[in-house]
Amino acid sequence: MSKLTHIDETGRARMVDVSDKAVTAREAVAEGFVRMSAATLRLALSGEGRKGDVRSVAEVAGVMAAKQTSTLIPMCHPLAITKAEVKIEPAEGGLSVTARVKTSGQTGVEMEALTAVSVACLTLYDMLKAAEKGMVIEAVRLVSKTGGKSGDWTAI
Repeated sequence: MSKLTHIDETGRARMVDVSDKAVTAREAVAEGFVRMSAATLRLALSGEGRKGDVRSVAEVAGVMAAKQTSTLIPMCHPLAITKAEVKIEPAEGGLSVTARVKTSGQTGVEMEALTAVSVACLTLYDMLKAAEKGMVIEAVRLVSKTGGKSGDWTAI
């Protein structure tokens, strides 16, 4: 097992020093899913819910969350994000959420993409909970990342 970068020699949490890392183009894609009944999915897609167009609001919430990741996750570096895009699409059994985040910097944007997906899923839940409290947020994961010393990575 490799050494955890956010833990120092004494076992204490620390922010990783990235000052000697090269600035490279970096991108991360994450995904998640909100499982719901067919009736709730129809409501979400209609744009006629009591709270309006839930997909558009959740997409904006995801972008806003990506930009706030370092305030939510203690050891994340504040980053100059050059692109944050969240897409919510209908899928079998619910709504699929995908986030793509880019930057040019010394550290990656995996946490920003994962945060964007998570908050978009939570926003969908919040906006649709009056119709169905039993929705399930699932399968939030990193799909791919590019750039940096560790190179490119894609989920299997």
